Amino acid sequence: MNAEVRPMKTAAELALAQAYASAKPTLPGLADARDEAFRQFDIRGLPHRRVEEWKYTDLRALMREAKPLAAPPDAKAKARAKSAGKLAGVNCRRIVFADGMLVKELSDLRGLERGLGIGSLADALTAGDQDVVNRLGRIVPDTNDVAFALNTAFMGDGAVIYVAPDKHIERPIALVFATSAEKPTSTFTRSLVVLDKGAQLTLIEVHEGDAGSQSQANNALELSLGDGAQLDYVKLTTGDQALHVSTTMAAVGAKARLNTFAFTTGGTVVRNQMFLQLDGSGTHAGIRGANLLQGRQHVDTTLVVDHRAGGCESREQFKSVLDGESRGVFQGKIIVRPHAQKTDGKMMTQALLLSEQAEADNKPELEIFADDVQCGHGATAGALDEELLFYLKARGIPAKEAEALLIQAFIGEAVEAVLHEGLREALMHKAIEWLRARA
Repeated sequence: MNAEVRPMKTAAELALAQAYASAKPTLPGLADARDEAFRQFDIRGLPHRRVEEWKYTDLRALMREAKPLAAPPDAKAKARAKSAGKLAGVNCRRIVFADGMLVKELSDLRGLERGLGIGSLADALTAGDQDVVNRLGRIVPDTNDVAFALNTAFMGDGAVIYVAPDKHIERPIALVFATSAEKPTSTFTRSLVVLDKGAQLTLIEVHEGDAGSQSQANNALELSLGDGAQLDYVKLTTGDQALHVSTTMAAVGAKARLNTFAFTTGGTVVRNQMFLQLDGSGTHAGIRGANLLQGRQHVDTTLVVDHRAGGCESREQFKSVLDGESRGVFQGKIIVRPHAQKTDGKMMTQALLLSEQAEADNKPELEIFADDVQCGHGATAGALDEELLFYLKARGIPAKEAEALLIQAFIGEAVEAVLHEGLREALMHKAIEWLRARA
């Protein structure tokens, strides 16, 4: 008889079990779903390097301890959140969360456009909102990810956004998640965004931690796009969170357009993962991002694009600038189902190494089960072009400025895909700030 060998639980896993037992009576709604999600985590534990999808980000080793769940924000936390995540030149509707909880007095919830609804996930679950309950966790139903299961077990608050059919919301909505530095805590937020048929929206998500913060965050976002809908989604991770795990689940209908951009400069360990389903024909998805890393930062971008309908197009482009002993990880997979003929999918990841100690791990993959497709992938990693540096310096440009110009051009190729002009400028401004701090 073969006995199952189960690894000993780590201190973090034991702490999470204790935290769930204590918090369960106070968590809003979905008791059965939470129990089942935590049971899956309890069986499998934190993901580690023997789990293929997590082989480059051994969370069991990197997460030595689990911080206590954050308490409701006090006056100091709200004061810090008031100015968090502001983007110069971008006129947006700010929805502010402090330590994982919606702060209504800091959020712009008045005068909503006709056809736009914005609310709190905690309020919806407490009230038993069946539309929210029926959608939550079912947008990408067959994803078997432990980090997402852990979020389901602990999720406390987040945003619920609905855009009615054919409504075009001109003013971007910014979800601002601010964490405090006074004491290390953990937060679990879940947001649900539903765009009905033909709706359009620009969504910004900003995660910001104070200097010296040792906080841990497990965030999830579920996106549902109806036929003909269009969503432009930009996510920024800045500040000093010790651990940031973010999961995006998206299901896209026919002839819809989804454009996403992830920009990361902060965090000690960051994992941005996306599971995207193209469920209707004639859909376009542009999934892009840029990382600017230094010190011993570790950022992992993991992406699965599942073509489930024919005639769809996807473009994935990610760029990383790695300085010091930082490490950039990219794992991208394009899946083409047997009936998804006429698929056009392209994936490219590029890493710019500014030091000999920096490391780039790239693993693009294709799984194609149809025969009439155009799919390809590529990955490059290397240092700055010495000939281009010499060319700039020969024309009187100092070495540091020459490097900065080349790095801006490298990042700018990806940033240019952001459709909102103000957001493009804000992202390039963030890149310039990073370059100045590096100098």
